[in-house]
Amino acid sequence: MKSNRVFAPQWSDYELVDAGNERKLERWGNVFTIRPERQAYFPAAMSAKEWDDSAHWEFLEAKNQKGTWKKKKNLAPEKWSINRDNLKFGLELTKFKHLGLFPEQIFNWQKLESVLQPGMRFLNLFAYTGASSLVARNVGAEVIHCEAMKQLVDWSAKNQERSGVEGIKWVVDDALKFATREVKRGNQYDVIQMDPPAFGIGAKGEKWILEDKIDLLLELGKQLLRPSGLLILNTYSPQLPIDKLTPRIEKFFGTSPELSSGLWLKSTTGKRMYTGDVFHLKSN
Repeated sequence: MKSNRVFAPQWSDYELVDAGNERKLERWGNVFTIRPERQAYFPAAMSAKEWDDSAHWEFLEAKNQKGTWKKKKNLAPEKWSINRDNLKFGLELTKFKHLGLFPEQIFNWQKLESVLQPGMRFLNLFAYTGASSLVARNVGAEVIHCEAMKQLVDWSAKNQERSGVEGIKWVVDDALKFATREVKRGNQYDVIQMDPPAFGIGAKGEKWILEDKIDLLLELGKQLLRPSGLLILNTYSPQLPIDKLTPRIEKFFGTSPELSSGLWLKSTTGKRMYTGDVFHLKSN
């Protein structure tokens, strides 16, 4: 399986302004943030003063990716929203540096818009705050949204309300457990998206390590797809680079994926930053 490099398009309400020195400067609507970013291991294009003069907020990492936000300008909002077409995504400062959206996923949103049609079935596993769910429902697909953390499902439901979209089915459950039950029920989908974390701790203290679960995820995904269905898989684990993941994917989906790529963002200043790997896998 040969990997290439694809760049996520930027859009009017999001801009990677600059990156470097293990940080990234981003614009979300009218709000600018500075966040840690280990993939930005190269020098920045802009000066430190230019970054500081631009930013409303900077995340100061303390331990285990947790930290606090430092306000750098007056009237900097702690909660706001940005738009993409008629969809509205609520953002807020969290203790894990995230804001409630992964903007590089516009690459997959565009794919959903190109393949989904009214009445098709879409399953969003590890669904976070539901941007892909909104995109799929906006084109008329039947959407099942599965996320283990209720507060994230509540966030997603607010995004649905903000966007004037209706009809998403919310499921608060462990993605693997829900997918396993769906297989037993004989349910299938035209498109499935999985965005599993590299590692984490479950609600009952159980450890999640992606490389230990990926084979089961792929097997369940294959069983849940209708003939000629599409699985969109994102991975961010340093333990699962494309060359190591390839034989595991080929076991279930063969040797000709529709897409096997590193997903990158390009800053306004020309810096190029890796954001993870993306796979578009067709069911035989």
